[in-house]
Amino acid sequence: MTQAGDKRPAEAMAQFKVNVKWGKETFADVELDTTQTPLVFKSQLFALSSVPPDRQKVMIKGALLKDEEWGKAAAAVKEGMTIMLMGSAEAVSVEAPKDAPKFVEDLPESEQEHMDTKRFGAGLHNLGNTCYMNSTVQCMFAVQPLREALISKGAGAGADPTGRLVAATSELFRDLESGGAPFPPYAFLMALRAKFPQFAQQGTGGAYSQQDAEECWTNVMYALKEKVKDDDGSSVVDKLFGLRTRLTLKCDESPDEQFTEDGLSFTLKVNIEDKTAHVSEGVAVGLREERERTSAALGRPALFKGATAITQLPPYMTLQMMRFFFRRDNQQKAKILKKIPFTLEFDAYQFCSDELKKALEAPRAAHKEALDRAIEAKKLAKKGGGAAADSAAAAAATPSAAAGASDTDMKEAEAASTSAPAATTKAMTGKYELAGVVTHKGRTADSGHYVAWVKQPSDGTWVCFDDEKLTVRTEDEVLALSGGGDWHMAYLLLYRAVMADVKVEAAAEGAAAGEAAAAASAMDAEAGTSA
Repeated sequence: MTQAGDKRPAEAMAQFKVNVKWGKETFADVELDTTQTPLVFKSQLFALSSVPPDRQKVMIKGALLKDEEWGKAAAAVKEGMTIMLMGSAEAVSVEAPKDAPKFVEDLPESEQEHMDTKRFGAGLHNLGNTCYMNSTVQCMFAVQPLREALISKGAGAGADPTGRLVAATSELFRDLESGGAPFPPYAFLMALRAKFPQFAQQGTGGAYSQQDAEECWTNVMYALKEKVKDDDGSSVVDKLFGLRTRLTLKCDESPDEQFTEDGLSFTLKVNIEDKTAHVSEGVAVGLREERERTSAALGRPALFKGATAITQLPPYMTLQMMRFFFRRDNQQKAKILKKIPFTLEFDAYQFCSDELKKALEAPRAAHKEALDRAIEAKKLAKKGGGAAADSAAAAAATPSAAAGASDTDMKEAEAASTSAPAATTKAMTGKYELAGVVTHKGRTADSGHYVAWVKQPSDGTWVCFDDEKLTVRTEDEVLALSGGGDWHMAYLLLYRAVMADVKVEAAAEGAAAGEAAAAASAMDAEAGTSA
């Protein structure tokens, strides 16, 4: 045991596990690192107790802990000791008239500054190379069904590291939904590092290292998959993002010998080769595969070649640009800067299995008919067709995802056209509209800067989330993120499914029609995604 007057070993005695008593509750084995500022420790306590750091009183052997320095408390810390935490987690009540009008000029300057962007959410402060996390969170927040599931079911996810991360995500989404001034996501960051220690990696000088946004996206998704369940007990993440696939490989030397493997993934890889000229080409390359397996017919190892086909489409699809690769000469993740154009619409039809393609035929035909009617209505309107044009426009009003219209327009038009309209249901078309982009600017994965670009489902506005700064952008600016230089370039592409109203009889046809309809039901919570 080190005496109070002795010098403390710099590394051995810098980290402790202590117990924290807060009222009737006790938090066991809380990590305390005296090489970090006390504010870091207080942020951990905030994640556990919901007592904000500025309202915490932390007593260590009678010494009151400050925010910036340990002072006498550093010498008093011992392994397994009990520390007292005082402070209320409840909101401070403020007496005010219930229906008092609020005027912009009466608001604090910090709130006035963000009035124009409040409807888009809020920015997140960079807590030291955390742009990878901020951009990931903003893109996830754009998925409305995920947001609703987290807010309603994420708070009671449990006290284990996974449960705390899910609860912190739920609380963070609540704060983002309120909108307004940017704020520091302390609790989420602490929960993320507690569950996945790799995000607490430090570089020279003790500063936290830059991390990979895709790794953050994937790890958080798997944590949510484990804890956030639907009413039927199934995973919300599986329903919203799950790509059901089937890999089929055939032996070159024994053509009759084949191997199949079913799988579930949450991203489509966009492989980048010298000849890759578009996102779809990169996806096709990523789905091709070669494996060496033991051939039963040949009695020895042989090369099997084939590709993966999608057997069930999700309401949301994530594409990952495979821009980073490991260079042995400098031991770093280098970046491929090649320009890979992408579009506002992604069609997954060519990557689907034959069974799924058959199930998509009727919805795709209905989608095309709706678009054709809309085009004809616009032509009539330009010619000044009067009442006839107005009637055609109403009948052709399409709830397309790209236009951001509501789902009710088409139904009303169809109801008006016949006294006994056929029953319809929503179905996947295999087409997707771009909903969000995570970009990276820089030459290596371990440096640079990440930013999120999110399309607002309410009016189709594109907003750039650069940590705490929010900026309205155009579609052309988003499409310019295809690479080819040192500017921001797309790393993760988030697409939202375009739905179509089809007759129930048509939707029932095909072996995969039931699965397509089930996936479509997860989209009902979000308006403006059907066509």
